[in-house]
Amino acid sequence: MTPKEVLALCREKAVKAVDLRFMDFPGLWQHTTIPVKHLTEDVFEDGLGFDGSSIRGWQAINESDMLIVPQPDTAFLDPFTELPTLVMICNIQDPITREDYSRDPRNVARKAVNYLRSTGIADTAFFGPEAEFFIFDDVRFDQRAQYGFYYLDSIEGEWNRGRDERPNLGNKIRHKEGYFPVPPADQMMDIRNEMMQTMIDCGMDVECQHHEVSTAGQAEIDLRFNEMVKMADMMLMYKYIIKNVARKRGKTVTFMPKPLFSDNGSGMHTHVSLWKDGEPLFAGSGYAGMSEMALNAIGGLLKHAPSILAFSNPTTNSYKRLVPGFEAPVNLAYSQRNRSASCRIPMYSPSPKSKRVEFRCPDPSCNPYLAFAAILMGVIDGIQNKIDPGAPLDKDIYDLPPEEAAVVPKTPGSLDEALSALEKNHEFLLRGDVFTADVIETWIEYKRKNEVDPMRLRPHPWEFCMYYDI
Repeated sequence: MTPKEVLALCREKAVKAVDLRFMDFPGLWQHTTIPVKHLTEDVFEDGLGFDGSSIRGWQAINESDMLIVPQPDTAFLDPFTELPTLVMICNIQDPITREDYSRDPRNVARKAVNYLRSTGIADTAFFGPEAEFFIFDDVRFDQRAQYGFYYLDSIEGEWNRGRDERPNLGNKIRHKEGYFPVPPADQMMDIRNEMMQTMIDCGMDVECQHHEVSTAGQAEIDLRFNEMVKMADMMLMYKYIIKNVARKRGKTVTFMPKPLFSDNGSGMHTHVSLWKDGEPLFAGSGYAGMSEMALNAIGGLLKHAPSILAFSNPTTNSYKRLVPGFEAPVNLAYSQRNRSASCRIPMYSPSPKSKRVEFRCPDPSCNPYLAFAAILMGVIDGIQNKIDPGAPLDKDIYDLPPEEAAVVPKTPGSLDEALSALEKNHEFLLRGDVFTADVIETWIEYKRKNEVDPMRLRPHPWEFCMYYDI
């Protein structure tokens, strides 16, 4: 849409308010709202001012003035507000230089796509994330000097088989048996359908929805692949819709990678392919029907995965999902069909247009702009430097003899390890001024100060179980 078309839509739909949204540095959507009468064509060019020093990881207080610039092609009608409201995603600019802000995550993603085009490798990067999440009925948590706890509950939870629910109708999903059962075992069908339909009503192309492996309402809703920046935009809409549909129904959603002990965590397997002049570039005559370019792209992902994970798996909780010996993709290897490899080549269709790489490490706690940009930069580096991914690993990695398993590289074991990897290896991210040095430095500093160190300082409840009687 153009600015004129957005204004016409506001008149047609009797819009009363315009919500302007942008992504903060760690990965939460922020917003400010104006009456529709203040949305003019000039706003799309001049932007509106706000305080950048109040946004996490952004400006110092002595240089706090910033501009929020709405992007008309992102407009959609908010399905939840009582007052008719139009939403637009915005870019962030410096009010003096009018330059796009280096720490605006959307700007980083836009620069990554522009860099791809400048290399001549491809003109389009398609991304297709598969985000998983939990739908809970109750959540309580707190941390004080003398206590700390969390409590989660779900009508589907296996632990509620014996609860007096007056009546308890059974149909509790056993641990690791939640993949694809029909109702009444799947008690989240209607809420997922509402989430899916709301996404469709907002212009999103949904491929499917289903229950996921875990007990207690784990779910997945898949979107059809799209151009990288557009897909990152849609992931913000995706989370917004899912959380608000759940809240409307008296439930709560989390995208934490590992909220439950002893059952599957939530990943965000991310499918990537490059195209040029409308033609797919990852199809060829090599392994699994892939081109040399595609295999080099995998080589880049595997080489740079420890650094990429600092953005694609950016929480301390992320590494409670990425644990060796379970189903999580901790082994930096590639394979066709094999879901135990961190890079999988899906074999559902022989069509060249379906050829893609599935990077299985990411999780939905990430900032999609930064995660997708880091993944793309790893892919580009692999192609530019013709990085050999080595031999594929088509065996079940978890059943390998110890001597074979020992030589397969592993993902970092903690957020701190991933940040250390990023410190040592980030030159590939700086090319084309995509990730600037201040973005890398601020990310590492913010994560260590606000997430890694606070976790290190706090006793864990299980430590009391193990050590209290020492």
